[in-house]
Amino acid sequence: MPTLILASASPARRQVLRSAGIDPVVRVSDVDEDAVAAALPAGTAPETVVTELARAKAVDVATSADLGEYRDDCVIVGCDSMLLIDGVLQGKPHTPEVARARWSEMAGRSADLITGHCVLRLRAGEIVGEAVDCSTTTVHFAKPEAEELEAYLATGEPLQVAGAFTLDGMGGWFVDRIEGDPSSVIGIGLPLLRRLLGDVGTGVAQLWSDPAR
Repeated sequence: MPTLILASASPARRQVLRSAGIDPVVRVSDVDEDAVAAALPAGTAPETVVTELARAKAVDVATSADLGEYRDDCVIVGCDSMLLIDGVLQGKPHTPEVARARWSEMAGRSADLITGHCVLRLRAGEIVGEAVDCSTTTVHFAKPEAEELEAYLATGEPLQVAGAFTLDGMGGWFVDRIEGDPSSVIGIGLPLLRRLLGDVGTGVAQLWSDPAR
């Protein structure tokens, strides 16, 4: 049975997998996301940007010495999420100032959360299969009151997440509704991941921590 390696430090992605029966081994990539995005040709489609970032993370972990004995038989999953609004991709804001400015743009509006996925199949240390794709979910944002937004920014939660919001955390108070896969908005889309795992010859039931689930 292969081991699923999650190439992400995101506790939200890990929790999505654990709730769905998979307890992944976490190995965090050392990819410079800004450098990867900057190296892409001008005018690269948003969907390609996020899938290339996801692939870069998965490949980085696949070639890392930290993978250890897992490289003998594993699947590595890399993900990247960005918010597309007014034709511009937005990643993590990192500072309260940037997050505040982004919320001034998206409050009361809708935007597309695009999550790129890359699955690599490793056997005996070699990549023997690769599948990449992305999922897009439309998010309809509420209009938080000024004091609500400031309180949200003060928690620090929106600073390190794509689009400056979460669906499964405090940011959920400010999302009116979504159109699409909620797990993808959290950072890893289960329906898409199941298909990509199948594309590299791995049934999702093989990876369940408890086969009786």
